[in-house]
Amino acid sequence: MNAPILASADFAIPAEFESCFRAQRAAYLKAPEPTHAERLADLRTLGRLLKENQAAIVAAINADYGNRSAFETLFGEFFSVLDGIHNAKKRLKSWMKPRRRGVDLMTFPGARNRVIPQPLGVVGVIVPWNFPIQLSISPLVSIFAAGNRAMVKMSENSQRLAELLIETAPKYFAADKLAFFADGGGRGPAFSSLPFDHLMFTGSGATGRAVMANAARNLTPVTLELGGKSPAIVAPDFPIKTAAERILWAKTFNAGQVCLAVDHVYLPRGAESEFVAQCRKLFSKRYPDVNGPDFTSIIDQRSYDRLNAALEDARAKGATLINLAEDQKPDARMRKFAPHLVLNLTEDMELMRREIFGPILPIRLYDQPQEVVDAINAGDRPLAAYPFTRNAATRDFYISRVMSGGVAVNEPILHFAQHDLPFGGVGASGMGHYHGREGFDTFSKLRPVFQGGPFSLVQLFLQPPYSGWSKRLTDFMIKMRS
Repeated sequence: MNAPILASADFAIPAEFESCFRAQRAAYLKAPEPTHAERLADLRTLGRLLKENQAAIVAAINADYGNRSAFETLFGEFFSVLDGIHNAKKRLKSWMKPRRRGVDLMTFPGARNRVIPQPLGVVGVIVPWNFPIQLSISPLVSIFAAGNRAMVKMSENSQRLAELLIETAPKYFAADKLAFFADGGGRGPAFSSLPFDHLMFTGSGATGRAVMANAARNLTPVTLELGGKSPAIVAPDFPIKTAAERILWAKTFNAGQVCLAVDHVYLPRGAESEFVAQCRKLFSKRYPDVNGPDFTSIIDQRSYDRLNAALEDARAKGATLINLAEDQKPDARMRKFAPHLVLNLTEDMELMRREIFGPILPIRLYDQPQEVVDAINAGDRPLAAYPFTRNAATRDFYISRVMSGGVAVNEPILHFAQHDLPFGGVGASGMGHYHGREGFDTFSKLRPVFQGGPFSLVQLFLQPPYSGWSKRLTDFMIKMRS
């Protein structure tokens, strides 16, 4: 039990990681199955931690961003997480119940099969910077509902929030139940190398591959929530005005720094002029001052420079750039980045080669739906697909032909807030699910339990020497199953 935790030749495991992990593992072994009442108490305490520190958390996130819309923090993080806690409390008792399964022919009446959801133990959570409360606390809802303990590592871009949570969490939870850690100094690989019972990571595909490789050293199962170039597809039957309203909201919320943001949009050829005109009108109405508190800053200078470089690359290769804030002057010192629409794209442009993660919306034109399907399927499977149509056949065509982590029809991003739907990626956009029942199952061991009856078919009829009854009965059973 006290053997040192293995480390890579490239890094050592920090003492605070190792001591916390050992304490949580020991606490789990001492009390491996929290009761329904204990799990409810943990969920309520999570809610109290958020509500009682709301102002300080909002301020810390704002400071980490430079300017983060307080409304976006409250709506996109606080409300969504608290709603998830409410849903989990309401459904927890049914999730925890043993699940009856059928009994096969090999046993006499009286035998039983059950699946018992049991806690895994200690779960690690690696959190990105873009929605640091949503993507730390929301997994904890599933983790605590399933009866586990958790260690949470925050992003290096969330230093002020990490400091606040490290100081605040012990007032609500013992360290052997929940502990937060700051990043910095290359501590991420060490964290993902701990022998967790499950590890959840949200972030980029490149980092996700490294996390998975580190976890593999301990055969730690992983849930990876990555990103990808999630497309919106506007069908000819759908009103362009409505599509522009909803897509622009999804592209400017958190300044487009959302893993589920509409990365690019497919429009029917000829609809681009109306779409551009609607977006111009909408942006000036929604954000009369791009430097005001409602429009969020880009997280850091590196990301700001990357977005500028991607625009310049597109311009140099012949794209048409449309600045939606052309009558304003975004403050570069605050890393306010003017939203842009981009037309006349080519496949060699940087905007088409990687996830944008900012307020830039490429517009691709199509004539036939199969063109869209072929273009999307030529790349990695996205985290989400967003068909806009009122025609059921068109909707089902895209759902059938384009594989993605999730689908939201006519309303991007908000499927994430549907707590009774599983959330997760597929292929390059991730693996595994959480939220609701699926989140509870992800962080549980669904343990199969077979209980034999008073009489055994094997003992009565299938013992050696294998002749007579044994052979005849086996031949009969095979015949009945062929």
